[in-house]
Amino acid sequence: MNESHRIELSAGTIEYADTAGDGPVVVLLHGLLMDATLWDGTVAALATGHRCVVPTLPMGAHLHPMPADADLSLPGLARLVAEFLERLDLRDVTLAGNDTGGALVQLLMADKRDSERLGRVVLVSCEAFDNLPPGLTGRTVVRAGRLPARLFGLFMRQLRLRPLRRLPFTFGWLTKRGDATVAGWVRPVTTRPDIARDAVRLLRAIAADTGLLVATAERLSGFDRPALVVWAAGDRVMPPEHGRRLAELLPQGRLAEVADSHTLVPLDQPARLAELISEFAAEPEAPDAR
Repeated sequence: MNESHRIELSAGTIEYADTAGDGPVVVLLHGLLMDATLWDGTVAALATGHRCVVPTLPMGAHLHPMPADADLSLPGLARLVAEFLERLDLRDVTLAGNDTGGALVQLLMADKRDSERLGRVVLVSCEAFDNLPPGLTGRTVVRAGRLPARLFGLFMRQLRLRPLRRLPFTFGWLTKRGDATVAGWVRPVTTRPDIARDAVRLLRAIAADTGLLVATAERLSGFDRPALVVWAAGDRVMPPEHGRRLAELLPQGRLAEVADSHTLVPLDQPARLAELISEFAAEPEAPDAR
């Protein structure tokens, strides 16, 4: 059963889903202006053999506002994930991230202390190298983040209309089939000024450090554990070339491309993604690893 929990971390309160059980632990991270429901379809296919833990991070679709002094930069959120793993005492974790969640995974991979609990990683169509903010979609929302929080909430309110959600510079190039889920994601930021404030803080932090993942990539070759890179073959937000580069950069990296999907593979091809993660998590680590 997929149970919802709440945990108080140093930066504030977050909710997370946990299927429990004794199987290998898979922790799944969502992207900007999304929540844990990104992974519902994939978790449904994975849960029989794995313990799936899915936090909703303070990235604009969360329900618990963060304190004014919380660090909502991407490095700050990566540290929050590391604290989350420690507080739940999760070890030998398969950590997967899609969209901005994949950027957080890279930040943890690049830090030896924060990566201690990782057994292997899965990067699913995500920001990498110089693609921050990512594509037309990312540039649009980061520019909107310059607005005061109240006006940003009004800007996002347009996305309550499906035709506007399907535009290329909103969610249209992110998912082919997940619009019903996207509609739920936009509610908090459009109805809660405190959530809009958190979203603006994150967007402004991204705008202030667009070279973050370029610097991070320089340290990824030191990650010595298995890494699966899963990319939407025709992705128009996250360049497929970046998937190939990541797989080549990582000592134990490999690439799997997924057809008939946009960036949000967990929404567009959840069963195929679950199959890839399950097979990868079950493989023995190379004898000479670490």
